Amino acid sequence: MIDIHSHLIYDVDDGPQNIEETLDMINEAYNAGFTDIILTPHYMQNFYIKESMEISNKIDNIKEHIKNLKINLYHGNEIYANENLINFIKEKKAVSLVGSKYILFELPIQENPLNLEEIVYLILENGYIPIIAHPERYRYVQENPNMLIDYIESGVLFQANYGSIIGLYGTKTKETVKKLLSHNIIHFLGSDNHFPNSIYKKMPEILISLKKIIREEKLEEISTINPSRILKNEIIDIDPPSSIKKGFLGLF
Repeated sequence: MIDIHSHLIYDVDDGPQNIEETLDMINEAYNAGFTDIILTPHYMQNFYIKESMEISNKIDNIKEHIKNLKINLYHGNEIYANENLINFIKEKKAVSLVGSKYILFELPIQENPLNLEEIVYLILENGYIPIIAHPERYRYVQENPNMLIDYIESGVLFQANYGSIIGLYGTKTKETVKKLLSHNIIHFLGSDNHFPNSIYKKMPEILISLKKIIREEKLEEISTINPSRILKNEIIDIDPPSSIKKGFLGLF
């Protein structure tokens, strides 16, 4: 498995505060079966603003401590949605995933951003491919998951969190991610791990739950095959999404 969304770098955002916690988490990932991890600290204007060079230096330091561990680490960012997102990358304040054409970014949890279409357009216009993190956690997606289909058709990809499938973000998030997974609306899985003794330790339970929702071939695709194409900077072919039907009461 390849983790494309993680917060393992010490003292850069709301993840681990020291290198010992970082190393514990990497060992947990290795034991859970991950071979590669893209390290994606938050970049949020005026809040999380550790720039790419400082993060690269920390990654080099981490690599020195895990020379005997067969796991590969890469540099990325989870960027908070902003109309200046492309400028952040051009100015080397933030980076795409592994320096590839893929950009991981997150949206507000509660309120649908009014400028999302503009942000997506700017990303695509500059030759990048947008990946929106954990759509199942957004209230407006929970209310209308079919809203994601138009974005997929315009070129957006979506990454769900492993922890969502076992209810770590609440029942509504769990219900939503099941629907997204079973209707080809999710293209990647990621840990979004911030702390030791968390997601990586729960991977056996998570994988059992995932196999009850999607076939093993699909799980392999979104946990390993598609992420590997990010590492190689290759185009990802996706299955067409299908519309999610409303329930008896007209609710999703």
